[in-house]
Amino acid sequence: MTLPEQSRLQFTADLNICRILNGMWQVSGAHGRINPKAAIQAMFQYVDAGFTTWDLADHYGPAEDFIGEFRRQLIATRGQEAVANIQAFTKWVPRPGKMTKKLVEDNINISLRRMDVEALDLMQFHWWDYQDKNYLDALKYMAELQSEGKIKHLALTNFDTEHLQIITEAGIKIVSNQVQFSLVDRRPEVAMVKFCQQHNIKLFTYGTVCGGFLSEKYLGQPEPGSFNLGTVSLRKYKNMIDGWGGWRLFQELLATLQEIADKYQVSIANVAVRYILDKPAVGGVIVGARLGISEHIENNAKVFSFILDQEDCDRIEQISQKSRDLYQLIGDCGDEYRR
Repeated sequence: MTLPEQSRLQFTADLNICRILNGMWQVSGAHGRINPKAAIQAMFQYVDAGFTTWDLADHYGPAEDFIGEFRRQLIATRGQEAVANIQAFTKWVPRPGKMTKKLVEDNINISLRRMDVEALDLMQFHWWDYQDKNYLDALKYMAELQSEGKIKHLALTNFDTEHLQIITEAGIKIVSNQVQFSLVDRRPEVAMVKFCQQHNIKLFTYGTVCGGFLSEKYLGQPEPGSFNLGTVSLRKYKNMIDGWGGWRLFQELLATLQEIADKYQVSIANVAVRYILDKPAVGGVIVGARLGISEHIENNAKVFSFILDQEDCDRIEQISQKSRDLYQLIGDCGDEYRR
């Protein structure tokens, strides 16, 4: 299987990425045990299919270690040049507090060592508390490490538009922001997308299939109780669905998505991902990879086999207009983590 050219994005001058990123939150431990050997084997399958771009974090369990081991095995079996086609985007999520160059560098060095790389492709920085202004110091030290060759590009995770603007105006070059963005959660469209377009910043989106809720599995099904929600993702996104408009409206959305999916002979999840991929400023959609447990490689590839037409988008928009305004309920991107 070979993905079409439209599956790729020239994200930066030196990084050509797959627009569906393999999300490694699923190996963090909150989704069940992962077999390391099976996980590494699955990573080969993803990359061979064209899904070459990985999204991970320092706190996603063994995710950074998996990247390091995968790189070593790739070099051993296919040669050094094979790793040039792999992109691994990690995150640093420190506790707020005073930031020093040594503290920042020590943490970056941990990721470099675990991932077995000389420079991080993309460091996506998250900060929990905007009242603590030390995030600007952290980013300035990271920019110094970037100039020293330890980080190729600086990015953010779950920053709102206001603070993305503060960082940009401080002269720190940010290439992307990772945010929740889906047919249910369209908060980025309020302010974030426009700012990113103006400043050539890409969005990487997660939650785009609502932890699996945007699938045939839930179409026509009674509303699940909390005891039926077996993963952290399902519990999180069920709360989002409740805030957005509830189970009845969600069923209306699923039924419409099923009709659109049938039209193109794809899945509901494919339609949900395609819709967000086509939004302005969106560079890629992160789809969780439960490595060695359940692979969706062939299904994910179908995202690049069709384009939604205006009628499809209009039908989806009609349902969105019946929903509550999550921006009013929750706030801007990432505000749900800062309450």
